[in-house]
Amino acid sequence: MLPTLHAGAVTLRALTGDDAETLAVVMLEHPSVRRWWGTPGTRAERREELLNEGRAFAIEVDGALAGWLGFEEELEPDYKYAGLDISLVPDRQGRGHGPAALRLAARWLIAERGHHRITIDPAARNERAIRAYRAVGFREVGIMRRYERSPDGVWEDGLLMDLLAEELD
Repeated sequence: MLPTLHAGAVTLRALTGDDAETLAVVMLEHPSVRRWWGTPGTRAERREELLNEGRAFAIEVDGALAGWLGFEEELEPDYKYAGLDISLVPDRQGRGHGPAALRLAARWLIAERGHHRITIDPAARNERAIRAYRAVGFREVGIMRRYERSPDGVWEDGLLMDLLAEELD
């Protein structure tokens, strides 16, 4: 069971099926998100992708659904780390809510789940996301060539970024 986490106006709570249904339309079908999300699928496939096998938070701002934050964990002790992914509904983009949500999740993954390193991997062309991740403290590790297929079918480079526990502000 995922905890509910708070910082100012931002709350992270376990994503529900209803949240995923709403975000599959309101968020994933919007051009500002769709261009970075990957190959489009059916609404049911997008819903399942958002649910992320129970490893996803709904992002709320002042009590309203504002986005999605998913995570993955490598639990092998010699390689233990967590990875994050995030997307916001269009009217919540560019307001600092993404970095606030990422800080909350990173603090939880470090303090409660025992991770020493957090990764995130935006499209190398997604300058807005990269700026937001830098604001949290993520640093560029390197380019992953032809990392993911864009919605138009072209293989795009990704940027691997990471954040060490002691670098989180």
